[in-house]
Amino acid sequence: MSFLLRRAAFYAVAGFVAVTLNFLLPRLMPGDPATTLFAGYADQLGPDDLASLKEAYGLSDAPLLAQYADYLRSLLGGDLGTSLSQFPTPVTDLIRDGLGWSLLLGTVSVLIGFTAGTLLGSFAAWRRGSRFDTLVPPLTMFVGSFPYFFLALLVLYLFAVRWQALPQGHAYGMDVAPGLTPEFLGSVATHLLLPATTVALVSVGAWVLSIRNTMIGVLDEDYLTMAEAKGLRTWRVMGHYAARNAILPTVTSLGLAVSHVFSGQLLTEVVFTYPGLGNQLYAAVTTHDYPLMQALFLMITISVLAVNFAVDALYAALDPRVRGAATASS
Repeated sequence: MSFLLRRAAFYAVAGFVAVTLNFLLPRLMPGDPATTLFAGYADQLGPDDLASLKEAYGLSDAPLLAQYADYLRSLLGGDLGTSLSQFPTPVTDLIRDGLGWSLLLGTVSVLIGFTAGTLLGSFAAWRRGSRFDTLVPPLTMFVGSFPYFFLALLVLYLFAVRWQALPQGHAYGMDVAPGLTPEFLGSVATHLLLPATTVALVSVGAWVLSIRNTMIGVLDEDYLTMAEAKGLRTWRVMGHYAARNAILPTVTSLGLAVSHVFSGQLLTEVVFTYPGLGNQLYAAVTTHDYPLMQALFLMITISVLAVNFAVDALYAALDPRVRGAATASS
C-alpha cells in the first residue's frame, strides 16, 4: 500500500503539471477561432464585428492568471466548456461520441500487438539461431520503423482502394443501423480491421525483440532444466515456465507502449476517418477550438498516467520483491 500511495502522489503531481500545460499550450498558439473566421470575411467585416465574434465565442481578454483560475474552477466542476468549432455543442458530448471508438481501436490494437509479439518473440527465443529467429525479429522491426500514417496510407491503398477487400474508412457502414445486431457488430469489426492492424504492426516489433531477449535469459535458468528433466511437454515448458516469467519484466514497459500506440492511433484515425478522438483533435487544432483541444489533451494525458499507475499496481501484485522493498523502506 505504501508503494502505491507514493506512486499515486507522483502521478497526482504529474497530472497537475499536465493540467497547467494543457491550459497554456492552446493560448500560446497564434490566432483564435474568431480571428480565423474573420480572416475569411475580411472584406465584409470590421473590427467591431471581430469583437462581437470573440464575445459570442466566450473568448476572454482577462489576464492569464484569471483565465487559469476560471479554467480550474470549471474543470473541478466537471465543465469542459462549449466547443467553438461546433458551437454550441458541449465538449463533453463530443468526447462521449468519440471516446468509445478510440478505446475500442486502442484496446484491440494493444491486444493484437502484445499477443502477436509475445508469441513470435517466445518462439524465436525457443528456436534461437534457426531461420525463424533470423528472419522474424528483423522483419517486424523493419515494419515497425515506418511511421503510423505512412503504413496506414499504404494498407489503405492496397486493401481498400486497389483490391477493394476492406472498407476505406469510418467505424461502420452507412447502410447499417447502429445496435447490438450481428449486422452492425460485423460491420464494426470489418471497419476496425485495417486501422487496428496498422497500429499493431508498428508496435509488434518492439514486443518481439523485448520478449525474445528476456526469454533467452530465462531459458538458462535451472528451473527450466528441471522441468525438461521431469519429461514435461515442450509447449508446457515454453508457455507455463519460460514465457510466463519472461513476460513479467515487460509489464513495466506496457504503459509506455500504450502511450506510443495511442499517439500513433490519433494519426491513424485521421487517415481512416475513424470517428474517434484523433479526428476530433485534428479538427480542433485546425479550427483553434481551445475548449475541445484542452479537453482532448487532458484526456490523453490522464489516460496515460492512469495506465502507468495500473501497470505499477499490476507489477507490485505480480512481483513480491516490489512489495518487499516497499515494506522495508517504510
